[in-house]
Amino acid sequence: MKAKKWRMLIVSLFLIVLLSACNSDEEASQEEESTDGATKMTVFMPEGDTIDLETNSFTELAEEEFGIDFEFETTSWDGAAAKERRQISLASGDYPDVFFLIEWVDQFTASDLLKYGKQGVLIPLNDLIEEHAPNLQKVFEEYEEFHNITVAPDGNIYGVPQLEECFHCTWPNKMWINTDWLEKLNLEMPTTHEEFKNVLTAFAEQDPNGNGKADEVPLSGSVALPQHSIIPFLMNGFIYDDVDSKLMINDGKVEFVANKAEWKEGLAYIKSLYDEGLIDPGAFTQNSDAFLQLGNNSEMILGAATSIHPWEFTNNENRDAYDPVAPLKGPHQQYASYYYPVVQGATFAITNKASEEAQIKAIKLLDYMFTEEGSTRAHFGVEGEDWAKPAEGDVAINEEVEPILKQLYQEESTNNSWGASAQYFQPREYRDGWVQAEDIYTDEGFERRLQEATYLYEGKEPDEVFPFWAIWYPEDVQDEMSTLETNILDNVEQSSVQFITGELSLEDDWDDYLAGLESLGVERYVEINQNAYEDYLGVN
Repeated sequence: MKAKKWRMLIVSLFLIVLLSACNSDEEASQEEESTDGATKMTVFMPEGDTIDLETNSFTELAEEEFGIDFEFETTSWDGAAAKERRQISLASGDYPDVFFLIEWVDQFTASDLLKYGKQGVLIPLNDLIEEHAPNLQKVFEEYEEFHNITVAPDGNIYGVPQLEECFHCTWPNKMWINTDWLEKLNLEMPTTHEEFKNVLTAFAEQDPNGNGKADEVPLSGSVALPQHSIIPFLMNGFIYDDVDSKLMINDGKVEFVANKAEWKEGLAYIKSLYDEGLIDPGAFTQNSDAFLQLGNNSEMILGAATSIHPWEFTNNENRDAYDPVAPLKGPHQQYASYYYPVVQGATFAITNKASEEAQIKAIKLLDYMFTEEGSTRAHFGVEGEDWAKPAEGDVAINEEVEPILKQLYQEESTNNSWGASAQYFQPREYRDGWVQAEDIYTDEGFERRLQEATYLYEGKEPDEVFPFWAIWYPEDVQDEMSTLETNILDNVEQSSVQFITGELSLEDDWDDYLAGLESLGVERYVEINQNAYEDYLGVN
């Protein structure tokens, strides 16, 4: 009797466990789909201060149109914090179905894509694109460079970058000068290195801000971003400074520039400015906040600064005083640093956590953003609230093209778009058609101000430029290349500052500097990049 009761108890417990398992399976199944049939999708995305993704109207549109129930994992627009959060997510294994990132905040690098693609964390998108993304396929056909950037050496597409052909970003290392001071001191806009030095000297000695103090800072920059460095703009009159690789192309051959006599000559010129107190020492140490504080000084103490646009060093009433300096005519060249504004890597990727249905819906959503309609809705917002069609008399920022849309500047955020997270189809011709006020010193005319500034730099790059933005390195040299690149470029950056500030002597320490580069493997660095460049050209 006891044995029979015991067997019945065991059977009962088994049934309870079985029923629990069935219920768990049902719950898991229900977790994949919402009660309205929408597919649940976890998405990692930066969230700006003026955006609430949960209540955002584009979120609602995407959910309704594509049958998605979003669950967002958000981070701020702080690049370091966003990158750390993304890396922790991947390392822990607790990562989302889909990533929607922002290039200038944090995105997957080419190495990331190959690494996580090989591990199976990021899935190849080729078949999904072929079957469900006709607009993206069309873009690949029409924009060859974008296609080259996107397809990995093994033929797979592990992620998609934003096609953001930002014109003013294409020549980012600009010089901005205080033209109020030029007018007050009766000075012309400098066109050569010698004229530039004379202007800085006048800024330092002739009290252009009129406060009776010798508080003027003739020239400054920061270490926060590559476009804040003062070196590329000034170096480009001596030898081409490719900020991201320190490489140039000479008759099809890849060459390193930071060990050449012209580089040394450029450093000597910049050192002469520093020695005469014309360069702010903070240009080599300060962060973006300190740079901005300098430009916003109520006494207006800053004469010239390097940045992609003035807002990076002054966002108050001082900014109207600054206008762009065209690339200076140096003793050898008159170059401007150039790069294709689409950065290799990916802002969109799908992980192996995504269900088949989530994968299809994610790629369809991305494909929508690769249309003019989808890009406008996702990035700008709602017609009539955030943007409007051009009216009679409206002028595009490129005055030679027909205007496409006019952004409406509301005092408060409408929370109608995903903003920078959705800039997937903005080719040059689209951006050229944005309507902007003709007064370039207003907020509504700021893009026109940048457009007009960039016309001074357009076409000033060499005929052949090393396409670092589109270079894929073979898997067997990736780690080696990463080490070489980091060590060599860090050495160049640190040594250049030391030569300029006098910690190293161009006369006594130059040979040791060259020997140091050799020991770091600069010849191997050039060799790897030569092979990669030939692969890019299809020579190999």
